[in-house]
Amino acid sequence: METLTIRKKAFTKILADVETLIDDVEIALDEKVAVRMKDIDEAKVEGKSEKELDDYLRKRGVKIE
Repeated sequence: METLTIRKKAFTKILADVETLIDDVEIALDEKVAVRMKDIDEAKVEGKSEKELDDYLRKRGVKIE
């Protein structure tokens, strides 16, 4: 594996971009979960148990306590 040298200014910009992307993914996931919860609350999805919902959310990377 090669060593790559990146100037601090460039690295700081890359890091900021990555943090923005992570935030965007988190927001998108939250929105997707909110839509799913709304569908369940409005009975657009038939007979899903809490366990099935938890399994669904786990598959999509949501940590369930």
